[in-house]
Amino acid sequence: MKQTPLLLALTLSLFGQFSMEQIRSNPFPNELTAASSGSRIAWAFNQAGQRNIWVAEGPEFRARKLTAYNNDDGQELTSVTLSSDGRYVVYVRGGDHGSNWDRSVPVNADSGPVLRRVQVWTIPFDGGEPKALGEGDLPTISSRSDRVAYESQGGIWSAPVDGSAAGKRLFTARGICQSPIWSPDGSRLAFVSNRGTHALIGIYIDDSTPIQWLTPSTSRDTSPRWSPDSKKIGFVRLPGTGGAPRPLLERIVIQWSIWSANTSTGEGRQLWQSPSTLRGNPPTTNGGTNLHWSAAKRIVFMSYEDGWPHLYSLPEDGGAALRLTTDKYMVEYITMSPDGRYLVGAANTGPRADDIDRRHIVKIPVDRAGVEVLTPGMGLEWTPVVTGDGATIAFLRATAQMPPLPAVMTASGGEARTIFDIPASFPTNQLVTPKQVIFKAPDGLSLHGQLFETPGGTVRKPAIVYVHGGPQRQMLLGWHYSDYYANAYALNQYLASRGYIVLAVNYRLGIGYGYDFHRPRNSGAEGATESLDVRAAGEYLRALPNVDPKRIGIYGGSYGGFLTAMALGRDSSLFAAGVDIHGVHDLTLPEGLVRYEKSPDLARARDIAWKSSPISYISTWRSPVLLIHGDDDRNVQFGQTVDLVRRLSQAGRKFEEIVIPDDTHHFLRNANQLRVDQATADFFDRMLR
Repeated sequence: MKQTPLLLALTLSLFGQFSMEQIRSNPFPNELTAASSGSRIAWAFNQAGQRNIWVAEGPEFRARKLTAYNNDDGQELTSVTLSSDGRYVVYVRGGDHGSNWDRSVPVNADSGPVLRRVQVWTIPFDGGEPKALGEGDLPTISSRSDRVAYESQGGIWSAPVDGSAAGKRLFTARGICQSPIWSPDGSRLAFVSNRGTHALIGIYIDDSTPIQWLTPSTSRDTSPRWSPDSKKIGFVRLPGTGGAPRPLLERIVIQWSIWSANTSTGEGRQLWQSPSTLRGNPPTTNGGTNLHWSAAKRIVFMSYEDGWPHLYSLPEDGGAALRLTTDKYMVEYITMSPDGRYLVGAANTGPRADDIDRRHIVKIPVDRAGVEVLTPGMGLEWTPVVTGDGATIAFLRATAQMPPLPAVMTASGGEARTIFDIPASFPTNQLVTPKQVIFKAPDGLSLHGQLFETPGGTVRKPAIVYVHGGPQRQMLLGWHYSDYYANAYALNQYLASRGYIVLAVNYRLGIGYGYDFHRPRNSGAEGATESLDVRAAGEYLRALPNVDPKRIGIYGGSYGGFLTAMALGRDSSLFAAGVDIHGVHDLTLPEGLVRYEKSPDLARARDIAWKSSPISYISTWRSPVLLIHGDDDRNVQFGQTVDLVRRLSQAGRKFEEIVIPDDTHHFLRNANQLRVDQATADFFDRMLR
């Protein structure tokens, strides 16, 4: 029966529902940054696909819109940076910076007939017209607030920060030149020269001075960080490529080290070496090794060596490393204070027992173990920055009902206040507070999840398992700090408002619960044991007295799409329907490796990868599925869904498909994301009601 507007309104009223447009009406903030002097901050807002730069200045911090991009065209804003003096905001418009490849390639999500470009832009903080500095990416502004360096065409380019002249190539060097970083005095520029098998760190001074290479080797050097006096550079050294093939199913220890080099002579020495253990491998949580050179003559870094991603610091001349964070939690989005004396970050810790499933702002001295939780409570807070005057910490905050908003508090702690109002159309009072649930996988592993349920309704409700992607992610007890997962949180709330019980499961391979959970054996292409966790989530729902055991669905995107497909292939008797959004379906290793030498367990590894892939379970796949994929996906090949469609069709399985032309993994156009979300909900309505 066709649903008329009147019928829709009556249905919404009956169930106390809201529309998808309402739950997504709040602008999502990201890219928060602060000038290194004064009290100016800037960030990006995405409101229904219209992405713009916003700014504020203390002490009032009144939010003000700076740009006027008024179309839902899928052009993201990234690398938002304020000049040291706070006079200019520099940013990148275009590309897909959450992708695995082609990050700096233009996106044409609205299928426009005019070629898009990825460009570096500048605009005065006080207002005016933005100016394009040139095609490029990842800009960095000199501490003198006069020039911008950025990556372009495999080299480093530069332009005046005021846009008074076009950008031009700064120097010529072999390799792909990346990661430009100005010296604190603004006189020199360090960069990474990626040469394939190895990578070097160089320093550019001027057109008449040869590039200074820092202690070159066959290793891969990365993450250059200047000392406060500009006399040294700290960096991370990783092994170069090559060596005899290792067994594919054998875990490999990757030792890495922290080095320091003299910026005048190029001579360097090792300051720290990681332990020769799997836990000692380079950390893969947000920010990687998180290298920082503090004003206390200590170098800060992150290591997973004791089973948790903790911060450490060591003397700038070498010596014993001091562990700064000591308990069972992780810290993300770490930045240094302007005076270089402490760090701020977002950690899943606090006084509440369930804070492991939240984020709170923490303050961490660089020279002692003394973490202070600045924002305890039921909310979630992330991406803190300290203003240049050292007086204020700006960050993004949310609760279970309040969507993400920019906020400020004094640097010493205290009451926080938001600096933007929620739109009147947003259904704040209709949102539920997800409940933390802990249950067991078949092998005894404890799993955390968030249960969404609206009171009332039928005695036996349909239920849905939501599976996040990544897999290095963690769903939380409130709005998420990632726009991709904030969208998933909104959809879970929407489904709950329509009478579903929804369980978001944090399966093994995710972050937030320590190394053994994050890096389990027999996972992914080596056995996909994480699919047991998804099954356990379905069985948890089936055991609830208010769930109809015959009406349990499952959905997820990316790696969550992979696990959705695995669940439907292996457990159609448990999951009655599913929505697989740009999932991976074939984990088998590529045929015909080029090298003469082969890994000794190649055949066995390929066999296990096949059995770890959804396409190997087509014969037992019975439940209907909706497949959704954008065909400019830069994280999961679109061909993964094309192949699955052919296999399901050949086997006579029931499926539906939605292809989003020209959009990427992240559905950068708001209209496309709304279509995906609504189609997901409508599919479950048809299959489970």
